[in-house]
Amino acid sequence: MRILGNLTWDAVPWNQPIPLVAGAAVIVIVLCVIAWVILTGRLPYLWREWITSVDHKRIGVMYVLLGLVMAFRGFIDAIMMRSQQALAFHAPGYLPPEHYDQIFSAHGTIMIFFAAMPLVIGLMNFAVPLQLGVRDVAFPTWNSTSFWLTATGALLVNISLVIGEFARTGWLPYPPLSEFTYLPGVGVDYYLWALLISGVGTLMTGINFVTTILKIRAPGMSYLRMPMFCWTALASNLLIIAAFPILTATLVMLALDRYLGFHFFTNEAGGNMMMFINLIWLWGHPEVYILVLPAFGIFSEVISTFSGKPLFNYRSMVWATLGICLISFTVWLHHFFTMGAGPDVNALFGIASALIAIPTGVKIYNWMFTMYGGRIRFATPMLWSLGFIITFVIGGMTGVLLATVPADFLLHNSMFLVAHFHNVIVGAVLYACFAGVIYWFPKAFGFRLDEGWGKAAFWLTFIGFWVVFVPLYAAGLLGMTRRLQHYDMALWYPWMLIAALGIVIMGCAAFCQVAQLVVSIRRRSELRDEMGDPWDGRSLEWVTASPPPAFNFAVLPNVRGEEPYWEIKQRAIESQHLPAEPSYEPIEMPRNSPTGFITAFFATITGFALIWHIWWLVGVGLAAAYAVFVWFAWRDVEEYRIPVEEVARIDRARRQARMEWLARQARPGEPA
Repeated sequence: MRILGNLTWDAVPWNQPIPLVAGAAVIVIVLCVIAWVILTGRLPYLWREWITSVDHKRIGVMYVLLGLVMAFRGFIDAIMMRSQQALAFHAPGYLPPEHYDQIFSAHGTIMIFFAAMPLVIGLMNFAVPLQLGVRDVAFPTWNSTSFWLTATGALLVNISLVIGEFARTGWLPYPPLSEFTYLPGVGVDYYLWALLISGVGTLMTGINFVTTILKIRAPGMSYLRMPMFCWTALASNLLIIAAFPILTATLVMLALDRYLGFHFFTNEAGGNMMMFINLIWLWGHPEVYILVLPAFGIFSEVISTFSGKPLFNYRSMVWATLGICLISFTVWLHHFFTMGAGPDVNALFGIASALIAIPTGVKIYNWMFTMYGGRIRFATPMLWSLGFIITFVIGGMTGVLLATVPADFLLHNSMFLVAHFHNVIVGAVLYACFAGVIYWFPKAFGFRLDEGWGKAAFWLTFIGFWVVFVPLYAAGLLGMTRRLQHYDMALWYPWMLIAALGIVIMGCAAFCQVAQLVVSIRRRSELRDEMGDPWDGRSLEWVTASPPPAFNFAVLPNVRGEEPYWEIKQRAIESQHLPAEPSYEPIEMPRNSPTGFITAFFATITGFALIWHIWWLVGVGLAAAYAVFVWFAWRDVEEYRIPVEEVARIDRARRQARMEWLARQARPGEPA
């Protein structure tokens, strides 16, 4: 037995220049960043304030940063796929088949698990406790551990770029192709352990947020006074608790097939590969709504704020959210109508798939009625919201078309399906994340993002999206199946060229977003949010300073309506006085902990060792992880106390900024 298991120098792709050069560039960039942090003396600050932080706001920012970095990696994969298909008519293109297969598999895996999920969870982490009027989530150290386990999964996926290979199965590893007999390399193993480790972190997040929303809210904040984003976060995390154990169990069974010769999903010895497909989509379709429901919540907050009106028919929005949450578990079979389950089963799931459009339609109409009669401000978050309504409605209509069984038989596994899926996920989730990041950015960092570059990024993304995916709809209707490394049909070629042009436009949009951040940082003094409410917001997060202190609220707000901050603000404007200064008290906050980072460190070692069959290292990693657990369980000091003088000083500075704002409101000639 070799000390490094199956790991040899042959694992490095010496004969493949693209992954070799890309991997080398990433390693150089990472080493340069680490060297800069150490040489400039920022490492202690980074360790103290970020890596070991259990502050929900810091963890939310780190989630969003991870999601943006991985979205960039996934976007590079998309560029390679579109350019390959543009060049692969009667030609091999520039990507060999085994590399192309890894790219489309990595693209889907990264974009769903390590871009969209961190972005959505990051925005929930940042905003939900603030909107609930509380100081932190229920389990702060769990929150840190959840993030670092997600980062572990992302790291393992990226390690596969330069050591070994990634799965060549697609973003869902259907057997029998994913079984050891057909893919004996480490690609599927990278997939399995990356998702199993990050999936544990996601499940912990679900438990954490359900507990927080159900049990920890400001005084007076009943369920029907919660902001809509909190409701959609609750529904999303309930789905996480219900669905992610199914994903974990399914991937564990596949791992047992590969590692120990079990026969859950094999072709022989009683295995049933269709059971894998049922189980993975029993998780997979709720996963769509795990992502989409928080996106709906973000749009509800943005549309209400920038229309200057309360959300239309709030209670119907709550019931629509819960309806989507329940129905999402009854539609999974529409992903494989062609399996042969029979007309009765297919008809049942087809009807359920059409029914889920009803509560979604309720939301669309409520957003439109919220805008109707309002004073709409076309700031960048509002543009993303309007773009979402157009994009998502069209994507939803193509979804209802695919829920019609005869149509699905023709379009299944075609480029039409690819276009539909992106129409929904990009149009809802990605647009919502961009809107949410811009909307809450001044709350997180104390200054707004530049509007000019932001609007340019929106329009280029919106136009580029349609230039990419309308051709894919057309190619799918012309019979083009997905995942083709090359093709010989002349009918498809012009559509692939147009799609490639679209990805160039979207690349320009990505440049605008980077420029927006750079320009905003350079102009941050001009874009400063002095008062803490740059958008004339309506929910409790805008009560706090920008950025909020570690404790969020010096005194927990007393909620008396559906829009507590809006009511407080209007009373202050009418009376030209803030409420009386409260009686301050010392505040206890959770102490920072390296538990999450250390756990993830050993989880990375264990996952890598399992992939390469380095069994002694697996033992070391598991033993060390258990030791960290015992150490954490025996801690004596869990909290620290912020003195009353510090609490008073911070809150009085916030109140002073508000009073200055009120004084400017009283003098109409001066800018507010």
